[in-house]
Amino acid sequence: MADYKRTSRECKFEELGLDFIAAINAHLEKYKLGPILNDVLICIEVKSEKTKKGLFPGPGPKFAEVALILTPRWLVQTIQADNQPIIARSARLEELTVSDYEKGPFFQRFPDHGVEVSGHFTDAGENSTSFVGLGTDAAGVKFKEMLIRSVQEAKR
Repeated sequence: MADYKRTSRECKFEELGLDFIAAINAHLEKYKLGPILNDVLICIEVKSEKTKKGLFPGPGPKFAEVALILTPRWLVQTIQADNQPIIARSARLEELTVSDYEKGPFFQRFPDHGVEVSGHFTDAGENSTSFVGLGTDAAGVKFKEMLIRSVQEAKR
């Protein structure tokens, strides 16, 4: 069983929290990315709540909220964990590798739902790999499928 209960909902960019929208807009301006959100394929919000209780609940935040925006060429992500400041990041799809976490080697030991994203993010000096948790609901499944397909298409 996963350490987190995740719920995903599909929404419009304008329906994200004002703090998330401000963080995304500041990120786009800081890195001079221009109007990359003009052709959004899908936007979702994922809320994750730690379910593992007890004396040693394990690493990770108790609560996290993530917004994910996918365009034909970009992935934009914001993360807020345990009321910390919101972090925004972005990546060109052609510079990413995305895989279904459930089909990966760590799923048996650490079951969860989402994708593993590897590559170069706009604000990073080097490539990195990160897990992006998604709900098993329709919005989470749809986003995962669209992201994997969009990354493949961007490399053609």
